Amino acid sequence: MSSAALVGTDGSVDWCCFPRFDSPSVFAAILDRKIGGYFRISPTGSGFESSQRYIPDTNILETTFTGEAGEVSITDFMPLTGDNDGDPDTPPPDPPHEIHRIVTCISGQVELRCDFRPRHDYARAVPDFRPLRCDSGVAAVQVGGGRQTMTLLASIPLTLDDRCVSTAFTLTHGETATFVLAYGNGRPTSLERRQTARKLAQTASYWKSLVERMNYEGLWREQVVRSFLVLHLMMYPRTGAIVAAPTTSLPETIGGSRNWDYRFSWLRDAAFTVDILYRLGDVYGADRYIHWLLEQCELHRRDTRIVYGISPDSSLSEYTLDHLGGYEDSRPVRIGNAAAEHIQLDVFGEVIISIHSLLLLRGAIRQETWNLVERLAETVMQNWRRKDRGVWEVRGEQQHFVYSKVMCWAALDYAAYIAAATGHRNLYRRWSLAADNVKAEILDEGWSSAKQAFRQRYGSDALDASNLAIPFMGIVPRDHPSIRQNLEAIERELADGPLVWRYLPDETDDGLGGQPEGAFTLLSFWLIGNLIYTGQHDRAFDYFHEVITTQGNHLGLFAEMYDKPAGRQLGNFPQAYSHIGLIHSALNLSGYIADTPTRRTVRDSVD
Repeated sequence: MSSAALVGTDGSVDWCCFPRFDSPSVFAAILDRKIGGYFRISPTGSGFESSQRYIPDTNILETTFTGEAGEVSITDFMPLTGDNDGDPDTPPPDPPHEIHRIVTCISGQVELRCDFRPRHDYARAVPDFRPLRCDSGVAAVQVGGGRQTMTLLASIPLTLDDRCVSTAFTLTHGETATFVLAYGNGRPTSLERRQTARKLAQTASYWKSLVERMNYEGLWREQVVRSFLVLHLMMYPRTGAIVAAPTTSLPETIGGSRNWDYRFSWLRDAAFTVDILYRLGDVYGADRYIHWLLEQCELHRRDTRIVYGISPDSSLSEYTLDHLGGYEDSRPVRIGNAAAEHIQLDVFGEVIISIHSLLLLRGAIRQETWNLVERLAETVMQNWRRKDRGVWEVRGEQQHFVYSKVMCWAALDYAAYIAAATGHRNLYRRWSLAADNVKAEILDEGWSSAKQAFRQRYGSDALDASNLAIPFMGIVPRDHPSIRQNLEAIERELADGPLVWRYLPDETDDGLGGQPEGAFTLLSFWLIGNLIYTGQHDRAFDYFHEVITTQGNHLGLFAEMYDKPAGRQLGNFPQAYSHIGLIHSALNLSGYIADTPTRRTVRDSVD
């Protein structure tokens, strides 16, 4: 919950930043296999097949290797601190910044190898490896002025050279080997003091307690639980910020330049996450985010941004790492995100909608929360006629994007409701009148008679799949003909079954020269929502089943995009937005089943 590690099916940690999501990487093989650095434990022989699973209702990963010589498993987890006793209402403010790896021989006799090759500061530095006093401990100290230090302790002797630790060891049935990687100076050099068994039990207890309190009894519970746990992995506990994804520069097009850093908190993504948390009964997690939001907006009173760092000292300045080859030669590798300086008018609506969810849940909001609603609504009043860069953060010319206008309407309409509910009648009238004006312009300027659909931007007949969100906002009644017409037009031009592309690159000045990209996973779920709204429930069930069985990976994790011809995920991973969409769709489809039990059986919906 302060950082994340990606573990391949080969037992290799190929991405990890310590001590925070936005810190420089210590393992970045996913961005450059040769120099990025990794921490791999795997069998030495050939013929082993691997599989992975999460221990049920936890974020504890288990990788199993099976071959003729035997079977071994690796249990990987990042522990919580020792002072919360598994209580999900008190997530750790100061985690220990450790990765524990427990290797267990299930059968036979298997020779394995541990390769520990950290590369500090985004692989700009090879550490100085220093043996500890014990035979099974090594410190990797950053050279060249940096301060990153890591300690690897093991229950087996470690073999060290000047650039890595590479050790072979053999386990027979019932034997185990434990490895603990710890970040920071002055860490204990005794493996016993790392208390792996206790921390494993405590970490499992925390995640399971969180799931037990989740308010969901519908279909696809396993997928919803996994998405719920993934979202929690991306919540920075010290502040309540929620990162869009824990990675940077995983490409939206293989070999292309659509490579962005998502290790920050977008108001849009996080606001949708909060709505999901409230719907699932996770009040504490949602309240933590609202607290963070209020703090950020107070710090930036004159300049509300669309994206923030996970803490006040985060840097979002964008630059490239030209020494890294990129994921499958996809360059450049970017650090930071220039979107922090963009004008995107839609985010005000998404934040106010999340506060509206809070009001519905609690029946009241605090004064400081109301002050934020008032400030954001007044900002929309002053700026809704401006052009912006839209929900997709285009780097071309600013435009009057229809989705942005719709969300400006939503900001004023939902703020008016909040004003009425809290006794601010004058502001209710002021914002309602302004919302009516925005709506009138959208229906006049935002509708394409030629396409019989909402436009991407004023003055153009180009379409944009972000307008699939229009039915959810309530700007037009859900049975209005424009809802089905808009859906049909987007399906004709931007969809292939449940796969949906954001827009046609040659019709949109996104500043990237018309590069192609994958289908946007969240939009698949928005498409499913439109099918529900228009009464096409059988198609909605079929599309949902196809998405969750084909677009996710073997663990049920979803990236930002999907490339159907290649059968692979694209973009940063895992992506909060995608998992938000999955939970929303599961909730809505399950609700339909509950309301109409005779129209479709549970077996039909699952199969």
